[in-house]
Amino acid sequence: MLLSQFIRESTSALEALYPPQEARSLVARLDEALLGVSSYAHITEPSLSVPPDKEQELQEALGRLLASEPLQYITGRQEFCGRQFRVSPAVLIPRPETEQLVTETLSRAGALSGGIRALDLCTGSGCIAWTLALDCPGCEVTAVDISEEALEVARGQFSEAHGPRFIRADVLDIPETFPGAPFDIIVANPPYIRESEKAAMHRNVLEHEPGIALFVPDSDPLLFYRAVALWAARFLRPGGFGIVEINENLGKETAALFEGLGKSGIIRDFFSRERFVSFQKAL
Repeated sequence: MLLSQFIRESTSALEALYPPQEARSLVARLDEALLGVSSYAHITEPSLSVPPDKEQELQEALGRLLASEPLQYITGRQEFCGRQFRVSPAVLIPRPETEQLVTETLSRAGALSGGIRALDLCTGSGCIAWTLALDCPGCEVTAVDISEEALEVARGQFSEAHGPRFIRADVLDIPETFPGAPFDIIVANPPYIRESEKAAMHRNVLEHEPGIALFVPDSDPLLFYRAVALWAARFLRPGGFGIVEINENLGKETAALFEGLGKSGIIRDFFSRERFVSFQKAL
């Protein structure tokens, strides 16, 4: 089969689920991941064929895309802050807005002196924890998740000796003591999507990404942020700071939960949505 034929036919099939541009992008990324070809290879080399030993793998991957499975779970990879992270259905797929959380954290960490200790709550794939550990010199990172399956993915991301320490714990169950405390930084991307907001979400998220990492009840949508605030009150050192990713519809309510620590504020994302809350513990 010519590569151009596969691209044409698979793009046409995916347009039943995705806008044309997104369908083309998915096919191009699939070809790159499985065949190692560029997105324009079929143009510069019109006679380029799909290797016979790859045809079945490509068709099976296309079938999974047509079943609304995210491309990242098919390839097992997602780029985050310049690194390739392993992903599986046990963890959320890292997203661009979470990269902004990391960028903000690294920028503020530059003002801290001495050895820095950071705590990542609801770590999932470990993308936040690993990036802080690798991009913030001298930063000792501890990361927490309730899911042992997620922690298995997170622990296996990289082999660097100075990587994060991963601990299984329930963020909603605040302990009296915790390894690594007190911390200079606390970050979190906890569940924050209300059950009533499911109707606006795409099948590839609803049917494949872990609901335990996404959804909260409408009756108590801020339960994880109250918990993070309690972790910060107990384990964040005076003068330390934190940043959490939030539901853009609950910015003021979320920020209010952290006011008792000292000060808090809302950070907007690149689309001007209220996407993060920062806080700092009083000296």
